[in-house]
Amino acid sequence: MPIPLVNLQQQHDELYDEVRNAIDRVIDRSDFILGSEVEAFEEEFAAYCEVKHCIGVGSGLDALTLAMRGLGIGQGDEVITPANTFVATALAIKQTGATPVLVDHDPATYNLDPRRLSAAITPRTKAILPVHLYGHPADMDPIQTIANEHSLLVIEDACQAHGARYKGRRCGSMGRAAAFSFYPGKNLGALGDGGAVVTDDDSLAEWIRAARNYGSTVKHRHAIRGVNSRLDNIQAAVLRVKLRYLDEWNQTRRWLASEYCKLLGGSDVILPTERDDVEHVYHLFVIRHIERDGLLEHLLRRGVIAAIHYPVPIHRQVALGRACLVPSPVTYTDTFCDQLLSLPMCPYLTLGDVESVAHEVASGLTRLSAPRTHVARTQVDSVSFSESSLPG
Repeated sequence: MPIPLVNLQQQHDELYDEVRNAIDRVIDRSDFILGSEVEAFEEEFAAYCEVKHCIGVGSGLDALTLAMRGLGIGQGDEVITPANTFVATALAIKQTGATPVLVDHDPATYNLDPRRLSAAITPRTKAILPVHLYGHPADMDPIQTIANEHSLLVIEDACQAHGARYKGRRCGSMGRAAAFSFYPGKNLGALGDGGAVVTDDDSLAEWIRAARNYGSTVKHRHAIRGVNSRLDNIQAAVLRVKLRYLDEWNQTRRWLASEYCKLLGGSDVILPTERDDVEHVYHLFVIRHIERDGLLEHLLRRGVIAAIHYPVPIHRQVALGRACLVPSPVTYTDTFCDQLLSLPMCPYLTLGDVESVAHEVASGLTRLSAPRTHVARTQVDSVSFSESSLPG
């Protein structure tokens, strides 16, 4: 049987009765929009993230956009963010009217490199938007220090970092606000789209609660020009079930990552780095190899569903490239996007699965070191895009 990138079927089989009961509660009450399950989940997830407020919205993209809009980011402003991230990070900046300013990443953790920030700051800079990429927390202390020196806002993109910790603090609790996605393949995933903003800022929380609901907190009274971006009550009920298992699942991910590292140590793939002062939650387990495409093609043929996150950096995207500023070369981003490869990672992998993946990686590396026929890059990319659609 193929080894999937993410095994949601097994997760939902195991939780079937709990999830079914949660959905039935909502249906029995016909309580579908901004109902009691949303309120309960918001309280529980705020407590989990160790913040005062959680506001459920329609997606991670909406969470990022509304957090920035609520903090006054808009036309003429600049927001600094890493060049190697999912497109939603930059799209959210553009949706506020601001300009994404892209900087390079730390070559070890793939997160925004604080050393790149000072050179990217201009009089128009309003905020820094670090991404906790793959589930590894960004280096928040120096980022916040630089932000404080220049009176800048810090908003966390925590869409891949549910439960991760940086120096003991939860991701989501360190900036002025943070955005989460509950896309199904996330560490905490719904049965469809969903997102949330978490914050300790009372005024911001009040603004987003209105903005997500057409600008209204009282029916037929609209104080601001809002949008329709409300976390679905059924999705909130499902998330409440899954939240109870999140720490256990994250610990399993960490154990699986350690087994991958043992089995692949000594090979010529570059393994993920985890800083000593963080708790990585391995939304993705990403290795690096100079002949990534050939290795991917081998794994897919052998039934290992690996994927690429992300093959095209933000500044090369047709929709965004000319809309962004890149004040300095993003050398690591441009180089590593052709080398990064995501191996199967989810809490329902077995040790046998990890051993099989590691074996196939080793056999693929052996094959690549022997004389071989060149594999067309377009063929590999067509497979990798389809298989990488789930994790987000």
